[in-house]
This record gives sequence, C-alpha cells and structure tokens, in this order.
Amino acid sequence: MIKKVFLFVVLSWFGLFWAHAQTKEIPVDNLGLVPLPLEVKAYEGKFTLPAKVVIAAKTADEQNVAGFLKDYFTVLGKVATVTADANLATIKLKISAVTDKNPEGYQLTVDQSGASITASAGPGLFYGAQTLMQLLPPKAQENVAIPYVRITDEPAFKWRGNMLDVARHFFPVAFVKKYIDNLATYKINTFHWHLTDDQGWRIEIKKYPKLTTISAFRNESLIGPQQLMKKPEDFKYDGQPHGGFYTQEEIKEVIDYAQKRYITIVPEIEMPGHSVSVLAAYPELACKPGPYQTRTLWGISEDIVCPSEQTFQFFEDVLTEVVQLFPGKYVHIGGDEAPKDRWRESNLVKDVMKKEKLKDVEKVQGWFNNRIEKFLLAKGKKLIGWDEILEGGISPKSTIMSWRGEKGGIEAARHGNEVVMSPASHLYLDHGQNPVPHSPVEPTMIGGYLPLEKVYSYNPLSSELTPAQHKFILGTQANLWTEYITIPEKVEYMLFPRILALSEVAWTPYAKKEYSNFLQRLGKQFPRLDAKKIMYRVPEPVGLDASKIVTQGDKAILTLSTLYPDAQIRYTLDGSVPNETSDVYTRPLAIPINRNIKVRTVTITPNGRHSVPAEVVIP
Repeated sequence: MIKKVFLFVVLSWFGLFWAHAQTKEIPVDNLGLVPLPLEVKAYEGKFTLPAKVVIAAKTADEQNVAGFLKDYFTVLGKVATVTADANLATIKLKISAVTDKNPEGYQLTVDQSGASITASAGPGLFYGAQTLMQLLPPKAQENVAIPYVRITDEPAFKWRGNMLDVARHFFPVAFVKKYIDNLATYKINTFHWHLTDDQGWRIEIKKYPKLTTISAFRNESLIGPQQLMKKPEDFKYDGQPHGGFYTQEEIKEVIDYAQKRYITIVPEIEMPGHSVSVLAAYPELACKPGPYQTRTLWGISEDIVCPSEQTFQFFEDVLTEVVQLFPGKYVHIGGDEAPKDRWRESNLVKDVMKKEKLKDVEKVQGWFNNRIEKFLLAKGKKLIGWDEILEGGISPKSTIMSWRGEKGGIEAARHGNEVVMSPASHLYLDHGQNPVPHSPVEPTMIGGYLPLEKVYSYNPLSSELTPAQHKFILGTQANLWTEYITIPEKVEYMLFPRILALSEVAWTPYAKKEYSNFLQRLGKQFPRLDAKKIMYRVPEPVGLDASKIVTQGDKAILTLSTLYPDAQIRYTLDGSVPNETSDVYTRPLAIPINRNIKVRTVTITPNGRHSVPAEVVIP
C-alpha cells in the first residue's frame, strides 16, 4: 500500500513538473522558423526522439505527409515507421473537420508525449510537417530533441508564388524537382513555369513537332550584359547551340511531384509577343514573311504572331494539349511586351480592326486575348496575364499579374479582377544583390539593386486600395528570369536567401513582420541550406554602412557582425580582397580618420564558403 501511494505521489509530481514546463513560456526567436507562424508559443523542455520513430497516419493525405517525415527522420539517422494506431505513435498526423476551415492552416503541438499535427486538409498537414522539420536539426546527431511548442498557423495569402524562366536557359527535370522542393520547404504553393519565349520553346506539343525540333533550340547566346552594348561590335556570341524541352511524360512527372508537395503549377505559353521561336518553326503565323530563327538576343522583338485565324487555331491546339496536362485552375498567356509595329503594317490586322470596329491597334490585343480567354473558359481554365493585357481591355474573369509596379494591379482590383502582385521593384530576383552594377563577383543582372531587406519590406496590400478591394489580391509572387542565369548553381545563388524573405511576405501578416527579427531567424536557416547542398548567396558582414559609423576622436569605430552562426569575419585595410589568411575580426576596429583607408571584409562559413567583399572607405 505504501509503495502504491509513493508511486502515485511520484507520478503526480512528474505530471505537475511537465505541466509547469508546458506553461513556462520562453522566447520563440531561437526556434528559427521561416516563415514566421501566425501564433507560436515555446516552452521550457524538449521531447527526445526515440531510436525508432512511429508516425500515425490513416488517410491518403496523412500517409503522403508521413512519407516526407519518414524520409527526414532517415536523414537524421532514425528508423521511422507508419502506423494507423495513434496510441502507438511518436508523431500523430490528423486531418479533422473540427480544425480551421482554411485548408492550408494547421495546429502543431510538441510536448512530453511527442508531436501532433492537425489540419482540415492535406496542404495544412504538409505545412505543419514543414514547420516540425524546421524544429529538428538539419543533419544526423546522436540525440535528436524537439522543443516544446504550440503553434496555430495559416497563410496571409492564397497565392504564394515563384516563377522560373526555363525558356532563356533550359534546366533539367531533376533540378526543376529540387526547385519545387525548395519552394515547398518555405510554404510557397504556386510554381509559375515560364515555358516559352523568343529564345526557346520548352514543352512538347504533339500536333506541332517542329516546336521541339526547331523552336526548342537556338544557335548561340549573347555574351555579357546586353544593356551595356551600344555599338554593333559590342555584340559577341558564344557560338554554342543551346536548347532542350520537356516531353509530355516529363511534364506529367513534374506535375505529380509538385502535387505531392501541394504545389500548383501554372504554365505560361507566351502570346502574341515573345513568340519568335514559334515563327522560326511556323513562319506562316507572322504578319511579315520570314524566314525567322529562334532569337539569340535578349529583350523585346518587334516580330510577333499575326492575329490570323491560322494563329488562333495554332494556339487553341497548343492550349488543348497544355490544359490536358496541367490540372491547375490558371493558364498564363504572358501578353507582355508585344510591340504593334508589324500589326500596324498588316492588311490582315486592318481588316480585323474594321470588322471588329476597333479604332486602336492596341485594342486588337484585347480582342486577341478575349478570344483565347473564351477558349480557356470553355476548357474550365482561367486566363492570367502580365499587366499589359489591361491596355487592350480585359473581361471581369481575367486575372492580372502586376509586374510594372503596382499600378496595373491596383487598377484591376478596383474593377473587381483577381490580382497577383509581382512588382519588379521588389520581387524580380534576377535583379542584383550587390550595389555595384554588373559586379564581376556576382552573376550578371538585368535590373537594379534588390537587397534582401527590400524584398522583405514588400506589402502586397496597397494602401491605395480599400479593405473591400484588398479581397481581390490573391497574393504575391517573385520571378526569376534567366537571360544571364545559365546553370542551376546560379539559380540558387539568386534565389537564396531572398526566397525566404518572399515566403514571409506571402505567409505572415504584414503587421507581424519585423526585419531584425527575421534576420535572427534567417541565420538558423543557413545550416539547413548547407545540408541540402543549396548554393545560396552568403551574406556579407554587416556594419560597413558609412552613414552609421561611429567616430571617437581621430578614429572611426567599425562594429561588424554576420548573419551566419559560427562564421568568421576576415578583413583587410589595404584594399585587397580578404581570404582565409587575412586578419580575423574579434572586436570593433578603430580605423584612423583622414588616411583614406579602404576596409574590406568577407564572411567565411564553417564549410569554407565566402561572401562577396563588403567595403567602406574611411576618409
């Protein structure tokens, strides 16, 4: 009897201890979660995973998500199995109608009994699993423990997108899958696949085989930044044929891969502009006689398809095959940068304008788009296009992707059209990450300077719109054009870490965002990127902003820091680029004034990767 009483007292004491641990909150910043959940609480204590992890899953979605967790536990050196019996489980996955109706919302709890994730649908369960994986270490270690948390989360926006241009440079299926994995990790749910352009056509269309034998290849590519070329002799080419395409079977494979990660793929088939590759194979679709070749220059071409019945038949045939492949709701038709020079010269276009009573040639594109939209609607799809399609007039059912700032998106939302905000000023990730234009230490860029902080600062809900009009903003999207991004490593360099800033713009309510807090959490993501062999841009040391340097007497005091945990800062004072043999920064630097000393610094990560140099001249 005494033993039973003693055992009861001991068990009660442990119960009170755990309850106390659960109620004693601690700061959440050390969790390092990106994007920041809507509501997150952390508590003292951790749950240590057993050698064998059991995951409870019954439904198809639960089992799908369990597969990802099982794979991750294998990476951590744990044996994981799946069971239908929740009583036996370490990790419980549950889709329940009782939970939040948002299909992307979830609840995650970690306590002394293990971890549980509940959601109303598969996407939410998947995102809860992604959060759980961020609470785990990035690689195998002897003891794996999960901090006690209670998280209730859902996204701020339905459309959280990223676009990859594979038309300018082709990327293989294996890399496209890795790209999709990276989006899924940070809860980005839309992959915009830019499949066609002047410089290449990347999707097999069985009715038009010349699109893959001719349009998918160009003879060579321009060397260097085209925007700096002023004279004919400036234009030099590499002499290397470039191309490739995805078979329809490969497209299906990628779609299936994305669906398992709850990502919708939006295909883009450009029309009527950016279509020189089409004219290379089918010159009869042009207003002006050919011949044409798949374009080797970047930028905008005056040659676009002619709005003939033959052209409509071509695109309807193409789109018939496209919509049979892609199950998503939207088909992107581009519609941007379509000069009307050839149309103004065309008798066919003049006849169209007379027949359709169009007084402005720009309205011909609106007429063209409306015909394509009716075709897509008949196929159960919605048309989405860049904001130029507004200029020719759009129907109330069209969706606008606003890239030339927010003006087009604001106009469309005021008219009740769906909008995806994607301004180049904040979300074009082909823009440079170095304030020095065309810096030799970074990939060639197209646009201006787009640092991490500017991406993070973006708010998709314009103050020029009313709360009622905000409802038409589906969300936001970043775009990565690849004129100068030739290999997968450069794609990752331009994408990371800025894609993490995008993920928080798209997921976390603007009022909850704070850049300094984001940077603290971002630092914990770099070891995870290393574990996945992602070739991200290593952030340079912070503290060389000339406007913030403190002076003491005849010296300037430089206080430096790095976002990467356990990284070194190396520096030089003679203007040379620092390396592993340069001085290590250990305390603030006192630099004499009036000597024009150039201070240069780099971050060197524990695995030996270098940032680009950061520098300042102390006058």
